[in-house]
Amino acid sequence: MIKNTLFTVLLLFLVTTSCKEEYADLEDGLYAQFVTNKDTMVAKLFFKEAPVTVANFVALAEGEHPLVKEEYKNKRYYDSTTFHRVINDFMIQGGDPTATGSGDPGYKFEDEFSPNLKHDKPGILSMANSGPNTNGSQFFITEKPTPFLDAFKEDGSMKECGTYPGGGCHAVFGEIVKGLNIQ
Repeated sequence: MIKNTLFTVLLLFLVTTSCKEEYADLEDGLYAQFVTNKDTMVAKLFFKEAPVTVANFVALAEGEHPLVKEEYKNKRYYDSTTFHRVINDFMIQGGDPTATGSGDPGYKFEDEFSPNLKHDKPGILSMANSGPNTNGSQFFITEKPTPFLDAFKEDGSMKECGTYPGGGCHAVFGEIVKGLNIQ
């Protein structure tokens, strides 16, 4: 479980970087750094398995996404946002500049699922959504395995990804590799 001190986290900014200078022990890849008022977390982004989702996340973080609402143009979308939804022993959710859970960047994009990417441990970075093909800017980080959020069943077949309650599927696009405090 993520320590309680992380529950009041403030996402000051997110920077995508190779992180090679600061984190020499990381393997080659694409990483996102979350600097908060409690801790710094580094996430490895799965750009090969989820290229559209990662490209969306990076473009928002860098302030370069062409489809955002006018008020977010040329601004780092995630800067000074909070983790607005915190459910103990489940997940923390961020990516909404309004901090209400209903904020969005002004567009939606399709789900991007891979049978190789699962919600199988703490620290999984995944898209929050309100049903099929409703991804935008909101994301969450798991605190424990949450296989009921996966798009694929244990046998590898795709499950019915309906709307809530009980049927949501979420696209995994990264995992925390540094800074996740596990008790």
